[in-house]
Amino acid sequence: MSLKTFRGGAHPPGRKDASKNAQIEYFSSPKQVVIHLNQHTGAPNQPLVKVGDSVRRGQKIASSDGKLMIPHHASICGVVRKIEPRPQSNLLDGVAIVIEADGGTETEFLPALDVFSCTREEAVARIREAGIVGMGGAGFPAWMKLSPPASKPIGIVIANGAECEPYLTIDYRTCLESPGALVFGMAATLHVLGVKKGVFAVEDNKTDVVPVLEKAVGEFLAGEGSGKGFDISVQLLKTKYPQGGEKMLIEAITGRQVPSGGLPMDVGAVVQNLGTLKAIAEAFREGKPLIDRGFTVTGGACKTPKNLCVPVGTVLSELIPDVIDVRADLARVLYGGPMMGVSVPTLDTPIQKNTSGVVFMTPGEARVFDEGTCIRCGRCMRYCNCRLSPALMNEALLSEDYAAADAIGLLDCIECGTCSYVCPARVRLVQRFRVGKMKLRAMKAAEQARVKARAEAQAAAEAASAAVASPASPASKEAK
Repeated sequence: MSLKTFRGGAHPPGRKDASKNAQIEYFSSPKQVVIHLNQHTGAPNQPLVKVGDSVRRGQKIASSDGKLMIPHHASICGVVRKIEPRPQSNLLDGVAIVIEADGGTETEFLPALDVFSCTREEAVARIREAGIVGMGGAGFPAWMKLSPPASKPIGIVIANGAECEPYLTIDYRTCLESPGALVFGMAATLHVLGVKKGVFAVEDNKTDVVPVLEKAVGEFLAGEGSGKGFDISVQLLKTKYPQGGEKMLIEAITGRQVPSGGLPMDVGAVVQNLGTLKAIAEAFREGKPLIDRGFTVTGGACKTPKNLCVPVGTVLSELIPDVIDVRADLARVLYGGPMMGVSVPTLDTPIQKNTSGVVFMTPGEARVFDEGTCIRCGRCMRYCNCRLSPALMNEALLSEDYAAADAIGLLDCIECGTCSYVCPARVRLVQRFRVGKMKLRAMKAAEQARVKARAEAQAAAEAASAAVASPASPASKEAK
């Protein structure tokens, strides 16, 4: 099997051995869960419950009418004790529903649904009602990817099994332990989109999952998928960071490049994370909403590296020390991997739908280098997989020239951290780009608001002028 890849990228140490052989452990009995209302791209939901209400596992507890809306569900049986701001892994306090467990086992799932016989609208609605998001980290509503406009026909679905972030192994274990669910989720996605071709993309440091996935594909096509014409295959990719980025995967598999400011659908592709495919399978087969999250627990300061699956909203501190044993020299806790993850200030941070891993770092792993001055070596440009000029964007941001940074391509940066990783001067490029993008978007939003206000004021003035000028109006008669 030939290896495919993309231009650019880097090769940070994998550090996956600590957890790769650890089967997924299931922890189903937290004392409480903290379920934030904004675990997805889009406006936060509104609570559908109030303090004192009893809820069942799987019951819808928050929703909204927003364009990117997905509901959230209770992940345990219990009583709603609080609805208040709580810390979360994006470093912002967000409104959350706090549920205290009552020991119950009742569920309130949706009825099972045959994805291959229901209508496309019913299938998309099921994925939406199940509250499924992209589980690779971004939290984009899965149903939106399955609703492309007619002008953007999809020709291929790519299952993202690259798992290029160092330390993380939850996707690898999911391939080995639940290949049938992954293949069903792929087939369901293909069917809803009306597409035949699907590819499981896996880096070549995980070659042992290839025969496992190929066997599951063969069994599905000989059984449930018989006669449906699906073309599902497995493609090995070179182990390189960030091979798991959507744009990088599409370039590696298809040779197409997503345009600046564009989406995968612009080049006829849809990319789904493996965890998302598994959740889609459970939503149709069991009617189960996305209420459990698998993630890797690892790092030099973790005595018990493993892969866990817990109810969404489980607070990290509750897992220590009985489920996770941590060394005394713990220096930093990352939600996600070391390249794109976020360092959280408190262990009272809950596991969310998009939490792919928790890395407990020693002082050596968490060391921070002093930032130097750019030496114009150009390494960041050579390694940038988005074909940007990080050094020039950095210079523009240091000068607070946001228009120039925008023109260079700031908003096309995926914040993968490759440029910072290869920079010999240790310039904090990705951090500066992240803040710069926030400021740039705020400036654009403010400018749009000013334009809208001016347009509304002008329209109001023109309407008043027209009213005065009209012979039939009381104002014009008075003027005469």
